[in-house]
Amino acid sequence: MIHPERSTAVEIHHPKPVTVHPPAALLVPVQPGHVPAVASVVLPDGRVVTGYAIEPAKPEPVAVKPPVSRAAVNIALGGVGFLAVCGGLLLLTTFITALTALITQLITLAAVIFGGWIAVQVFSASGHQGGTTVNIRKAVIKRNHFHG
Repeated sequence: MIHPERSTAVEIHHPKPVTVHPPAALLVPVQPGHVPAVASVVLPDGRVVTGYAIEPAKPEPVAVKPPVSRAAVNIALGGVGFLAVCGGLLLLTTFITALTALITQLITLAAVIFGGWIAVQVFSASGHQGGTTVNIRKAVIKRNHFHG
């Protein structure tokens, strides 16, 4: 049962047929003053097919090889880099050797100065520092007796 308060309008949709237009014929670009040749081929069943001739694809030109191979260039550049590294390592070892000699000379100089300071401290006038003074005179020793 349909209630008059709840009634709504019903819409009915009918599908429409879609019309498909055939695609436009493909146009072959024509150079001005030049008309491409039309070729006709007879198929085995007797039908004749007519169309434009398709030119075969032209291969791309071959790249010209350089007179020296890339491997030779890479080997030569590697040799130059190796020589540069060897020169740098030679300079580095020379620097380390010179630094080692400098440090050795500084240590030797410090030892000489410190040793000289200790020698001066030991052999300086120690008699003035309150030690025992011994005067040696002419002594006569007779039969294991000291007469002084």
